[in-house]
Amino acid sequence: MKYYFIVNGMEYKEILLKKRQLDNKGPLPSELLHNLDEWFRIELTFSSNAIEGNTLTRQETALVVEKGITVGGKSLKEHLEATNHAKAIDWIKKSSKHKISSITEKDILDIHAIILDGIDNSNSGFYRRVPVRISGSRVILPNPLKVPVLMKEFIKWLKESKKLNPIELAAEAHYRLVTIHPFIDGNGRTARLLMNWILLMQGYPIAIIKKKDRLAYINSLEKAQLGGSKNDYLDLIYIAVNSSLDIYLEALTGKKTKAISEKKEFKIGQLAKKVNESISTIRFWTKCGLLDVSQVTSSGYQLYDSSMIKRIEKIKELKTKRYTLEEIKNKLHLI
Repeated sequence: MKYYFIVNGMEYKEILLKKRQLDNKGPLPSELLHNLDEWFRIELTFSSNAIEGNTLTRQETALVVEKGITVGGKSLKEHLEATNHAKAIDWIKKSSKHKISSITEKDILDIHAIILDGIDNSNSGFYRRVPVRISGSRVILPNPLKVPVLMKEFIKWLKESKKLNPIELAAEAHYRLVTIHPFIDGNGRTARLLMNWILLMQGYPIAIIKKKDRLAYINSLEKAQLGGSKNDYLDLIYIAVNSSLDIYLEALTGKKTKAISEKKEFKIGQLAKKVNESISTIRFWTKCGLLDVSQVTSSGYQLYDSSMIKRIEKIKELKTKRYTLEEIKNKLHLI
């Protein structure tokens, strides 16, 4: 599988072009800027919390954050997750004039403290002191005794990283932090906020990983953490940044921008037909871990993105060479 944005560089150049177009517009009209800021504040809060299981809808999140209204049937924890996350966004925006090299461990602890304020005060702003596991994941997380050392190494890496482009740097910082998993809870939200803080520092808008991409996002992280490629994860982050730039440019110009194509998604029958395989074979390869489901619809349909077409071609090629399923997994870096 190839990097969707990085191998040939063309798509990243398109993103750079969009950013330059935005920069050349000069200061945005204050009313438009306020409206965009508020939209991104609610959208990132809703999406980031939804990825972690918060059941507040987008509209309910807006009511809680903007109006302070309590939503019936929702827990106090879910309300606090919404208000705390919005406060954390305000924090990173206020601090976005800082340089990346100035980021400290305390800054990350401060973001985390806001996230868990009133939810788990005994752990908010503190590294975990116990082993943790991610439910349903094979990823082995670092021993808690190693977390302080790993975080010092992480900050050192962040200060010295100069070779990555701004989007890669933000994505890699997110990946490294969530892989260290320094907190008992709130790791994902803190990592996504750190990523967006780095993007804001470099003049990019906030990037949102959408609720519908939750499964693809989690799978792409786990795949990389288990030794596989980061391509799927990086694709997702690039697409999120591109989408946010489009929103700003469309708001300014009133015209639809030319979007970088997102990966098309297929139902299992459509994918089977596309690659000339039976549905039962696709289902079996999915169950064995050879294929990734990008998302599950509200109706229960499993969807596969277009990268699985190339994956299937490779699986079929390896099968003709009489490799076993486990050997194919190894060849594809899926274990």
